[in-house]
Amino acid sequence: RTVFSIRPYSAKFKGLEMGSELWGNIVRKLNIADSAWEEDDRLKLEDGESVDMYVVKKPNVLQTNYYGANVYSRHYTIFRDQLNSAFSGPDEFGRFLTMVTSNVQDQIEQVRETIARTIISNFVTGKYVGDSTNVIHLVTEYNAVTGGEYTTTTIQQPANWPNFIKWAAARIETLSDYRTERTVNYHINVTGKVITRHTPKKEQKVYLYKPLVNRIDSEVRSGVFHNEFLKLVDFEPVQFWQSIEYPDAMQTVPIYLQADGTLTSPELPVSLPNIFGVIFDEEAMGYTIGSTWAAATPFNARGGYSNMWYHFTGRYFNDFTENGIVLLLD
Repeated sequence: RTVFSIRPYSAKFKGLEMGSELWGNIVRKLNIADSAWEEDDRLKLEDGESVDMYVVKKPNVLQTNYYGANVYSRHYTIFRDQLNSAFSGPDEFGRFLTMVTSNVQDQIEQVRETIARTIISNFVTGKYVGDSTNVIHLVTEYNAVTGGEYTTTTIQQPANWPNFIKWAAARIETLSDYRTERTVNYHINVTGKVITRHTPKKEQKVYLYKPLVNRIDSEVRSGVFHNEFLKLVDFEPVQFWQSIEYPDAMQTVPIYLQADGTLTSPELPVSLPNIFGVIFDEEAMGYTIGSTWAAATPFNARGGYSNMWYHFTGRYFNDFTENGIVLLLD
């Protein structure tokens, strides 16, 4: 009897995948900046005077452009002679092929997840260096409120953790509420093209570091992250941000938008520990997988084998003009 080990894998961060019909071939994105209000001249009119109703006032439009794609391929080889002697019959051979193709699909799913982790880490570290006003230092704020001198380590001690995390939960929910207001805050603005944004709850995504959420559930037991707030947004707990060996940290050389409308990167990687979460608009980041296809090669008569090839194209983006905040436990 042969046991074939098959366990399909499903990629995390499914909420970041966008359909190719809407985003697959995006070339540009148009935004409109608010124009200044004008003085109403009706009450100033005197005999013999008039007002010009044909004054030109063009819409103030910001266009952001998206370029490029990455292609991926993977294949496996099947040998004819080995198959003749490896299995007891067609049924066992079919199970073997199912195992091989399932493994390829698992790897493709992991590529999707890795793409998602990449765009999250680029967005978070890009905000950290390019939009620091929207990086929230929770322990620092808690110290300011309470007059304490807690650190990332001491705040997690049993005597301090319950009160802090209840305050932090309320703070995070308030920050989420602020996203629903139409303001010029919480995103990068291009000079002369200032965009007024709002993000309703149903269009917010909230990713929180799951090991800390687990601690909250087991130690505080107050239900702070099981209320209506997380039911209104697209919430996903994150086991690790970038590397399972350093689960609460990121190290990235981000590409981010500047106020002059150009892209830039720091010379050295940005090392960012103690990441608690990120709240962002659904249009702030995303990816799409397209041009997916598979084909088998003709049988190689000399080598006695054939290959099965899989191909797909991945496109992904960060939009720093959309609302987003980063939550740090420092």
